[in-house]
Amino acid sequence: MSKITFLGAGSTVFAKNVLGDCLLTPALQGFEIALFDIDHERLQDSANMLNNIKKTSGSTSVVKAYTDRKEALSGAKYVVNAIQVGGYDPCTITDFEIPKKYGLRQTIADTVGIGGIFRNLRTIPVMLDFAADVREVCPDALFLNYTNPMAVLTNVMNTYGGVRTVGLCHSVQSCVPELFKSLGIDREGVKAKIAGINHMAWLLEVTKDGVDLYPEIKKRAAEKQKEKHSDMVRYEMMLNFGYYITESSEHNAEYHPYFIKRNYPELVERFNIPLDEYPRRCIEQISRWKQMREDLVNDASLTHVRSHEYASYIFEAIETDIPFKIGGNVMNTGLITNLPREACVEVPCLVDRNGVTPTYVGDLPPQLAALNRTNINTQLLTIEAAITRKREHIYHAAMLDPHTAAELSIDDIKSMCDELIEAHGKWLPEYS
Repeated sequence: MSKITFLGAGSTVFAKNVLGDCLLTPALQGFEIALFDIDHERLQDSANMLNNIKKTSGSTSVVKAYTDRKEALSGAKYVVNAIQVGGYDPCTITDFEIPKKYGLRQTIADTVGIGGIFRNLRTIPVMLDFAADVREVCPDALFLNYTNPMAVLTNVMNTYGGVRTVGLCHSVQSCVPELFKSLGIDREGVKAKIAGINHMAWLLEVTKDGVDLYPEIKKRAAEKQKEKHSDMVRYEMMLNFGYYITESSEHNAEYHPYFIKRNYPELVERFNIPLDEYPRRCIEQISRWKQMREDLVNDASLTHVRSHEYASYIFEAIETDIPFKIGGNVMNTGLITNLPREACVEVPCLVDRNGVTPTYVGDLPPQLAALNRTNINTQLLTIEAAITRKREHIYHAAMLDPHTAAELSIDDIKSMCDELIEAHGKWLPEYS
């Protein structure tokens, strides 16, 4: 019996989408769906939920919860990762509150920036433990990573973990539909090409019947910028750098040095930037969980409609050899020629029986490559810190982050990092 293992299965809503999709996919019938999470109560919740979907869908797959990670992984053909190390309380709170003392404000703090750096530092050791298990008990498995910070973790698994890993993010699928809906443009028959790095990939080409749609997009975007809306940062970046970014404005507000500035507080209001957005979302999700649990876990008549998450479509393409195109995060083996080869990039990939095959992109427009490199710098120094366990590389990563460097002095950056290292305590390894 072939096996799909889900690490972090206590993420019940996400497990419903990814594994519920698998239960509905004809090519994946008869699989074992293996669940693992360190929170055994949430693990059982997810197992109950998926068994409800199994019954209502008539799936022939088997859902099984494991409390031993190596047993869950043993013999797996596919592994899906969706863990969060340290959770909202205390780690996310720490990632926001200590920088705030230094006057450094954030919105999401899970990719780059000071919050992204420390989320990486506490997650990488766990991921490398996963990699050791995969090499031992399912060395041929395809590892799909959904956990942020996407680019760094996918890079580490490939470069240091020795595991065939592809990173998956929602932002590629949603980029064109959200942009066109927002601007009131019909997207039927539209062709698009997207590439860059995770959360900062670019809509490089967007055409219909051979006609470039960017002039109309920019015209409507410039009009829309005259009033408040939820995507002002991305529109501003497009109107000044020429291309639309895949990930949301609340994310991109903190990836660049132009928007969240102590000396220009009016920018936050002007561009409608939701400071401390991620903690708010966490609090709302926690407060909603009791009702969601009742709806998801205890409803024996629970059904599911296949979502747009890539995972089941990837597995289906490999099993059936019917090709499927995705936007995947992979190592830059010359795919984007003006970004570093040691970086993880997000490019179109073809999936079939051969697995996930990335496609060649070539040079990005120079201004886009330059913006990507500012974030890649911090990503690569964060990896260096995690692998060498040298505190100086944590400082380097933070000093190279565009937003952090634009707001704080070198002394304050180092002091802030020291406080964060001490506050995270058991969640971080020792740094010399």
